Amino acid sequence: MITIVSGLPRSGTSLLMQMLAAGGMTILTDSERKPDVDNPRGYCEWEPAKLLPRQPELIDQAEGKAVKVISQLLLSVPKGRDYKVIFMERPLPEILASQDEMLRRRGKPDSVSHESLTSAFKDHLTEVSTTLENRPDISVLRMGYRRLLNDPIRHSQSIKDFLALDLNVEAMARQVDLSLYRNRSSS
Repeated sequence: MITIVSGLPRSGTSLLMQMLAAGGMTILTDSERKPDVDNPRGYCEWEPAKLLPRQPELIDQAEGKAVKVISQLLLSVPKGRDYKVIFMERPLPEILASQDEMLRRRGKPDSVSHESLTSAFKDHLTEVSTTLENRPDISVLRMGYRRLLNDPIRHSQSIKDFLALDLNVEAMARQVDLSLYRNRSSS
């Protein structure tokens, strides 16, 4: 089984990877991208994931592990494996605010309007959902970012049950730090 943590960028995928690691699951990460003010506990990324569109067989390195694959690259995972995908969902206004803040700190203001990005993200999420629904080799657990933060024990248990692994639910839940929930919306 290959466990994939996915979602849009800034949707909580790094937190979920940290939770899985704390719970006792081996995560596939290369530590290339260092922690910073935008993600002080680290990004938990695996650089070869970016190569999946051209080298889909690289995903085989994640067998028995959890790997973070952003939603755009999720469309490139090859058929014929057993995947469990935990898909993080966060309100688009919060994702956009988080991206804006990250870009601002890096001196790279966003040049695309929120309206355009919202439309593009909605279309993309529809495409991803359709793809996942039509892939019998992929089981999906959708995880709401806010719900996870508001009840980490319950949702850590849901993750444990979905993966059917002996994970430490309490250790997973302790990874949630509400002080890092800095970009909130009312939607």
